[in-house]
Amino acid sequence: MSAAQLYTQYTRVWIPDPDEVWKSAEIIKDYKEGDKSLRLRLEDETICEYPVDLHGNELPFLRNPDILVGENDLTALSYLHEPAVLHNLKVRFLESNHIYTYCGIVLVAINPYEQLPIYEQDVIYAYSGQNMGDMDPHIFAVAEEAYKQMARDEKNQSIIVSGESGAGKTVSAKYAMRFFATVGGSASETNIEAKVLASSPIMEAIGNAKTTRNDNSSRFGKYIQIGFDKRYHIIGANMRTYLLEKSRVVFQAEDERNYHIFYQLCASASLPEFKDLALTCAEDFFYASQGGDVSIEGVDDADDFEKTRHAFTLLGVKESHQMTIFRIIAAILHLGNLDIQAERDGDACSVSSTDEHLNTFCSLLGVEHSQMQHWLCHRKLVTTAETYVKSMSLQQVLNARDALAKHIYAQLFNWIVQHINKALYTTVKQHSFIGVLDIYGFETFEVNSFEQFCINYANEKLQQQFNSHVFKLEQEEYVKEEIPWTLIDFYDNQPCIDLIEAKLGILDLLDEECKVPKGTDHNWAQKLYDRHASSQHFQKPRMSNTSFIVVHFADKVEYQCEGFLEKNRDTVYEEQINILKASKYQMVADLFQDEKDSAPAAPMGKGTSKINIRSARPVVKAANKEHKKTVGHQFRNSLHLLMETLNATTPHYVRCIKPNDEKLPFKFDPKRAVQQLRACGVLETIRISAAGFPSRWSYHDFFNRYRVLMKKRDISKNDKKQICRTLLEDLIKDPDKFQFGRTKIFFRAGQVAYLEKLRADKFRAATIMIQKTVRGWLQRVKYQRLKRAAIVIQRYARGHLARRLAEHLRRTRAATVFQKQYRMLRIRRAFQRVRNATVTIQAFARGMFVRRVYRKMLVEHKATIIQKYLRTWLARTRFLRIRSATIVLQCYYRRMKARQELKALKIEARSAQHLKKLNIGMENKVVQLQRKIDEQSKEYKLLNEQLSALTSAHTSEVEKLKKELEQYQQCHRGDGNQLVSLQEETESLRLELEKAHGERKVVEDSYVKEKDLLKKRISDLEEENALLKREKEELNHKILCQSQDGFAQNTVEENLQMKKELEEERSRYQNLVKEYSRLEQRYDNLRDEITIIKQAPGHRRNPSNQSSLESDSNYPSISTSELGDTEDAIQQVEEAGMEKAAMDMTLFLKLQKRVRELEQERKKLQTQLEKKEQEGKKAQVIETKTEMASDSEDFAYNSLKRQELESENKKLKNELNELRKAIAERATQNNSSNDIQDSYNLLLNQLKSANEELEVRKEEVLILRTQIMNAAQQKETGKNMETNINTHASWPNSDKHVDQEDAIEAYQGMCETNRLLEAQLQDQRREHEEEVETLKNQVEAMKEEMEKQQQAFLQTLQLSPEAQVEFGLQQEITRLTNENLDLKELLEKLEKNEKKLKKQLKIYMKKVQDFEASQVTVQTERRRHELNRQVAVQRKEKDFQGMLEYYKEDEPLLVRNLITDLKPQTVSATVPCLPAYILYMCIRHADYVNDDQKVHSLLTSTINGIKKVLKKHNEDFQMTSFWLANTCRLLHCLKQYSGDAGFMTQNTAKQNEHCLKNFDLTEYRQVLSDLSIQIYQQLIKIAEGILQPMIVSAMLENESIQGLSGVKPMGYRNRSSSMADSDSSYSLDAVIRQMNAFYSIMCDQGLDPEIIQQVFKQLFYMINAVTLNNLLLRKDVCSWSTGMQLRFNISQLEEWLRGKNLQQSGAAQTLEPLIQAAQLLQLKKKTSEDAEAICSLCTSLTTQQIVKILNLYTPVNEFEERVTVAFIRNIQAHLQERNDPPQLLLDFKYMFPVLFPFNPSSITMDSIHLPASLNLEFLNKV
Repeated sequence: MSAAQLYTQYTRVWIPDPDEVWKSAEIIKDYKEGDKSLRLRLEDETICEYPVDLHGNELPFLRNPDILVGENDLTALSYLHEPAVLHNLKVRFLESNHIYTYCGIVLVAINPYEQLPIYEQDVIYAYSGQNMGDMDPHIFAVAEEAYKQMARDEKNQSIIVSGESGAGKTVSAKYAMRFFATVGGSASETNIEAKVLASSPIMEAIGNAKTTRNDNSSRFGKYIQIGFDKRYHIIGANMRTYLLEKSRVVFQAEDERNYHIFYQLCASASLPEFKDLALTCAEDFFYASQGGDVSIEGVDDADDFEKTRHAFTLLGVKESHQMTIFRIIAAILHLGNLDIQAERDGDACSVSSTDEHLNTFCSLLGVEHSQMQHWLCHRKLVTTAETYVKSMSLQQVLNARDALAKHIYAQLFNWIVQHINKALYTTVKQHSFIGVLDIYGFETFEVNSFEQFCINYANEKLQQQFNSHVFKLEQEEYVKEEIPWTLIDFYDNQPCIDLIEAKLGILDLLDEECKVPKGTDHNWAQKLYDRHASSQHFQKPRMSNTSFIVVHFADKVEYQCEGFLEKNRDTVYEEQINILKASKYQMVADLFQDEKDSAPAAPMGKGTSKINIRSARPVVKAANKEHKKTVGHQFRNSLHLLMETLNATTPHYVRCIKPNDEKLPFKFDPKRAVQQLRACGVLETIRISAAGFPSRWSYHDFFNRYRVLMKKRDISKNDKKQICRTLLEDLIKDPDKFQFGRTKIFFRAGQVAYLEKLRADKFRAATIMIQKTVRGWLQRVKYQRLKRAAIVIQRYARGHLARRLAEHLRRTRAATVFQKQYRMLRIRRAFQRVRNATVTIQAFARGMFVRRVYRKMLVEHKATIIQKYLRTWLARTRFLRIRSATIVLQCYYRRMKARQELKALKIEARSAQHLKKLNIGMENKVVQLQRKIDEQSKEYKLLNEQLSALTSAHTSEVEKLKKELEQYQQCHRGDGNQLVSLQEETESLRLELEKAHGERKVVEDSYVKEKDLLKKRISDLEEENALLKREKEELNHKILCQSQDGFAQNTVEENLQMKKELEEERSRYQNLVKEYSRLEQRYDNLRDEITIIKQAPGHRRNPSNQSSLESDSNYPSISTSELGDTEDAIQQVEEAGMEKAAMDMTLFLKLQKRVRELEQERKKLQTQLEKKEQEGKKAQVIETKTEMASDSEDFAYNSLKRQELESENKKLKNELNELRKAIAERATQNNSSNDIQDSYNLLLNQLKSANEELEVRKEEVLILRTQIMNAAQQKETGKNMETNINTHASWPNSDKHVDQEDAIEAYQGMCETNRLLEAQLQDQRREHEEEVETLKNQVEAMKEEMEKQQQAFLQTLQLSPEAQVEFGLQQEITRLTNENLDLKELLEKLEKNEKKLKKQLKIYMKKVQDFEASQVTVQTERRRHELNRQVAVQRKEKDFQGMLEYYKEDEPLLVRNLITDLKPQTVSATVPCLPAYILYMCIRHADYVNDDQKVHSLLTSTINGIKKVLKKHNEDFQMTSFWLANTCRLLHCLKQYSGDAGFMTQNTAKQNEHCLKNFDLTEYRQVLSDLSIQIYQQLIKIAEGILQPMIVSAMLENESIQGLSGVKPMGYRNRSSSMADSDSSYSLDAVIRQMNAFYSIMCDQGLDPEIIQQVFKQLFYMINAVTLNNLLLRKDVCSWSTGMQLRFNISQLEEWLRGKNLQQSGAAQTLEPLIQAAQLLQLKKKTSEDAEAICSLCTSLTTQQIVKILNLYTPVNEFEERVTVAFIRNIQAHLQERNDPPQLLLDFKYMFPVLFPFNPSSITMDSIHLPASLNLEFLNKV
């Protein structure tokens, strides 16, 4: 395009300005070829003429469209030049407060001089794992890119941070290292990342100082290499330092300070350990007070000194070495205060021997006072013949003193760096490293000396490396895209580098002049003039002969030659160094050893890391050595080494810019910024990019952006590349302006702006068309509205006229009608008068005639009535006379028939047949009772016979066992030795027990004293309680006087507060559970590592150790075993100190256990005493009741007797079971004789038969109880029986008469039975309350133990790593000792049991021998009992009781088939949560047989098996959901069938029969609840891991509404997901499909709906947090179109929630911040009313988030407007009163506390079917 096409009217350009560097203007007249000037309008509306150079054709720079202003990447600008770069940085820095901007591969960081909340931990996690172009520019993005490339390419990386002093280099390097320490944390417990970060405060203290440009300026360069292993965890680090500014130790300019460590030490001089340093305030020391002000605003030197000391300790520097370091620093301060006095002649001087500073200096360094006094003022001259001692002048002495101080500090600095490297050194093999280079930028001052020359030399080398790397990347990009490569001319500064470092260059001539005995700076300058006068990079100043100018890449710098030689030599007199070498302090002497002497001190092992622990500068040698390397030579070598390292790595560049020299926050000085941009190479990067094809678009993004310029027929094609090619060939005629790559289109500078202009013109034309059409439509609508209004007016006017005419006509007609009616009325009235008179006359005449006729008819009617009544009376009298005669005849006849029947009945009653019929029912009842008595007598005889048989068998068995015992004793005589050893051990234990008794007495005495004190304290507390009660009553009275409304309000607030506290407590508890699971996992890993380490030859695992691992201590036992003894012992050992841990742990732990037992007994006695008092009170009430019911005492006594007999029956049954087990064990051991085995089998059969008989009796008792209950239900019907005794009664055994007394007696019996049942119920309730109290006590004890364990855990975390290892070993020793004690106690118990069983075995052997005689009868009885048993088994099989029986040895098979190897698909077609139901049925059977060990073992194995499965499938959502559902269902079953009334409200009668009878598994419910929390957290973690990669792409990037979002031009950092065919792009449909999969899996597996709701609430919170965090960190998505897309996506998610009926879960509420953010992007943002609307709407967003979104808001099209700075300030003013948290991002890892509400099942256990696919044939239905 020609200039005439570009420089048209309304085009904006940049013109130079002396103040603002560049300012904007607008062309108001088209430019034509040959015009000598441009007519421009400035921003202040002034008109100016801009001259145009016709020869050079230098037109002003074009300004980019507003749509491109504020871009994240400067290379995205269409016009790449200096004013565009400067303006873009200024807009981002001042308007959006963005301090980071990309410029190709460079990150430009502008120092804000203010703390910004963009470096928190959550920001690090937000950038971790993201591609560099995906987020807004940040130092974390560069660090993540380096970390990712190291892992992906397996190549070392470097981050080069450069800039002026005060630009923020050190802070940027510190944040980069913090990122690596957080993301690549060390896998071991060495805390190497903490040590890397701890090196920063030390290096800042000894290497940073206050300058006029920076309060914390680094006065040295450093390169830190952070080493990583193969898993990319930090394993070590190494630091190299460059060119420490030693001159600052002895001289500081005005308003500057010395190094921070001097002031920190003076601020802490009052500490007692620093009294020997003789320090005062910093103003008293010459070396610390030359700059004037010794303090820095906002800095506490004493506090910083504590941080420095803590960092020394963390890095392993001993206290003695720290004190020596501080002594040396203090000695330097005292050295500067020496009082040196000149002699009279001026050629000599001296130091007084009484100088306190000299004395302090010598004592602090441990050197001889006299020698130091002498050699400070004298020097030694050595010639070939002899040696002279010459005195020095005052100036020479001062120079020598300052040189000594600088040398001491430099050596100390190098020593500290070496020890930091040793602390960060590791023997683990390094796989790769990332280097962070924090080095000075290009410097130019009014007076530039040797330091500035070295700094600028280093920057020349770095700029050369930077240019070549940028050039190389450009070339790689062109080759990759298959674009013809044309050589781009870029600035090569190799000639300038050759001028400095080549042969006979500046440094070479300087070293040569230093070797000349009488070389001077002037002579060296003359040599430079003579040698390099012809060089284009070297110039001689016109007005000076002692300075020279070097033309650097950034600017010309004039250097003053004065001091170059002295600084290059770095001269220190040998005599002074020798005195320091002879110091009595070893560390001081070691500082000044030669390099050859100190070299062997650091041997290298086999596993040496690639990082070499060495300083960049070698230790300085003696001054008189001619072969000593100069400072320039050392710096050149270290710089070459650095360049070799950087060239071997992949570099990443961070350029720090200082916005102003006043250190004011967010103030931008364009002049200073342009200077630094030129110096740091950013503009050179822009120039290289602009020379080629700087603008690059992917085909997909180009198609989406410029689709509006395409034709309809082209868009219909499928090949996007061809469409783009056709479009560009039509629009841009010059083919050199663009190139088509393989995946991208490359444009020359300005072409994107041209395309944007065409696009804007197309939009403008479309807008005009739309406006034209809309305006025409509006006018048409207006015309039609006016037309309709006119028609309406006409209609109403015509209607009015018509109505008026109609009114006139109506009035005329009405008058005519009135006349007609009046005339008619008058004539009618006359006619009516005549007619009425006539009618009256007729009426009176007719009435007279009618009355006459009526009187005649009345007389006739009365005569008829008289006749009727007379005839009736005559007929009635005749009928009565006939009826009375008939009745008399009937009476006589019936009396005769009744007398005859009475005679017949009397004869029949005298016969016996009738009596027999009446007594038939009573005889049946008597016969039945007699039969029952006979059966019971037979059974009683049978039981007596069995009992006699048992006794005889018992005696015979005992005799046999005696004989067997004698044989056993003869066979095992050899066991006597073991008995002797055991006796000796028991003797030793007895002695220890006596000692323990003695100490126990002491403990008991202290306990008595404690008890007295507690009693006294209790009495005091009771008095206080009484006072508090009175106060409480008064307060209650006052509260009652208050209004009810206030009380209700307070109650509501308290409830809300309690709910909030409950949620917080629940979340804290679940976090502890999560931490516990993490520690448990870590413990498992450590245990595996220990087992691997211990598997050495000759080593065997201890069986006790193995058993301790098998019995998980996390799960409580059912029996009252002592839990947590080991942990308590360890806690007390820790409190006593690690030194006492080596005492006799056996005695120590026994005493502790005994003390604990005494304490528990005391608590039990107190609780029993309280129970007794309560029972006494209850007994008094019961006695009053019993006096009223004394008639029922006999019956109650009988019932109690029956209960006692039943309890004895149970005890006998248990004893028989134990006896059977013991005999079985002995029989298996002594199975040598078959006779004994047979007799034993007989005895076993007899015991089984007795057992079955007891079961039958038990069932009869149950039947009788049910009959009693049925009789109680018929209680009400009994009352009716009493009233109907005389009538026909109906009884079960007789249809005739029942005696009334029998019925009353039966009713009284039922009443007594009811009373007895009530008494039993009260006893059961009392036992239940006691059990609840004991459980509460156990819970409190467990809480105390948990608190102790938490304290021990916290104390362990606070220990150092070595102490943690020692403490872990001590804990392991303690645990093993405690286990040995428990095993010994168990051994003693087993020995006692063995003796008892041996005695019982003898007795039973005798009984077996006697029993053999009656073997035949026993066999018959056994057959009979077997028959009965078979019948019973058949009955139970028909009636499944919901229990599953298994053998103990089948437990591992059960766990494997049901848990470990089970797949969810196997039971998908069965009842949901089938494994949980099966496990409960097994637990119920173990409870039914009262086997606590079986219950404990099964539950422990179940929990461990579930944990094992979850650990194996830790990324399988289906498996995790499956076991979460089963664990919750098992927990619900244990609650539903626990017998607790609170959990049984929804149970059926059948389900109540399936409750547990013997055991209370409350503690296991808590364990299962904790396990459920762990599984839930794992489920959430898996789901979040699946969803998180989809969220950003689906919610923010994918176009749910096609064509809504427009793609903006992207820079060098193209977004990773902007490509259409990218693998990482997801749509919202993919997220919804994934959530559908989650929902269907959880529903199919029977997970509780409440838990499903909580899962999706957590997932929706994560979606909200991740999306909002990305929105807050990405400028490219903060636009109106993104807000529309976001609103649509959120509505889709809400619709999904409604479709799944999850709207009550609270998931939609978690999206509220995201909804408000989307609304904020779409709202109008101009006026103060808009600001108020935004503040009232965005209540879920914090102030920082609202301001951040407004700052990031970016228009996608020209027609959108930016948010002004004034509007953002208005928003901030409105939101000042908010107390929002300071954090910017949401914690997407936050997890809501989960609740597991009780959800009982309606399924009964007896209805569950076991599928054959589970392979559970060994389970037997009971």
